[in-house]
Amino acid sequence: MNYTAPLQDMQFVLKELAGLDEVVQLPGCEEASADVVDAILEEAGKFAGGVLAPLNRSGDKVGARWQDKVVTMPEGFGAAYRQFVDNGWAGLGHDPEFGGQGLPRVVSAAVREMWKSANHAFALCPMLTDGAIEALELCGSDELKQQYLPKMVAGEWTGTMNLTE
Repeated sequence: MNYTAPLQDMQFVLKELAGLDEVVQLPGCEEASADVVDAILEEAGKFAGGVLAPLNRSGDKVGARWQDKVVTMPEGFGAAYRQFVDNGWAGLGHDPEFGGQGLPRVVSAAVREMWKSANHAFALCPMLTDGAIEALELCGSDELKQQYLPKMVAGEWTGTMNLTE
């Protein structure tokens, strides 16, 4: 699968519709200048198109396997996740108190859209982790936050679905 991130469209939406200039005036968002956001989007597009998209077919065709209490992912997924973590993508929109980069959610949403478009199967792991992080941030005790959030924000630990049915 080929994937080319629609960078110009994303930049237009962030600047003209989402009001990025106003967002960077909010406390904690000052670092998200237009230049920084453009660089983040460009690098995220390269990762999505160059690393995630090529794995999309094998993810669908081979899938994850469960055998002898061990999950085996299709070839390349482990290395892609390691690169994802090493490049700091796991902490993009999360609180710096726990090791995140603290970028505005509107920026991390654009980046997550690239992951989902390039390889939805891969994107599910960070997406579910983001949901678990948010649940802990909103409802977790200080003790739970200190125990779990640094490792989750770093990508060392991942999350799962928060089901309420």
